[in-house]
Amino acid sequence: MALMSVPANKNLLARAFATLAVVAGLMASLLTGVAAAHGSTVDPPSRNYGCWQRWGSDFQNPTMAQQDPMCWQAWQADTTAMWNWNGLYREGVAGNHQGAIPNGQLCSGGRTGGMRYAALDNPGQWKAVTKSRQFTLDIWDQARHGADYLRVYVSKQGYDATTTPLGWNNIDLVATTGRYAPSDHYRVAVNAGSRTGRHVVYVIWQASHSDQSYYFCSDVIFQ
Repeated sequence: MALMSVPANKNLLARAFATLAVVAGLMASLLTGVAAAHGSTVDPPSRNYGCWQRWGSDFQNPTMAQQDPMCWQAWQADTTAMWNWNGLYREGVAGNHQGAIPNGQLCSGGRTGGMRYAALDNPGQWKAVTKSRQFTLDIWDQARHGADYLRVYVSKQGYDATTTPLGWNNIDLVATTGRYAPSDHYRVAVNAGSRTGRHVVYVIWQASHSDQSYYFCSDVIFQ
């Protein structure tokens, strides 16, 4: 009987080590995100920050597929994109944002990090927060990089984020700022004009500490 139990014990040990490997990988991704902490739009929340905020402690819950399908497909595509919600940036753009980021790839920063953030470009029923047409946008800067400027765009009336990936031709610049000294939060007063219904707020944060450009898509419904 003892000899017959050895393979079973080996199988149990193999499963245990496999489970530990998965947990270790997830913890490594989480720690990497903390160690390389940068920031994101938190109000209205960017797509990956919102997904992490809602599901970070329960990301394997299959009910996400029905309750929050766009987050589900993003988690399935690349879990690290959610853990690293604060690392969606490009280096060396030198202000040429439209040259660096093709149409249809605005939400992933032009597929920065390879395909890590690519699922953020997919059109669909992303969870949206309700906002008045005049609101204050909030960026959380975990690393206190400072900002050379912030640019805030809002999608044009008639653009449908549920069917069409965001392009430069779909957005209007509605606010631009000067420099911000390093701080935890940078806030911008935004006026969306006469827009109503579902829209995308697109933000470019140009960090001051080096040529790092951050790109955020947030889904909103204007009252």
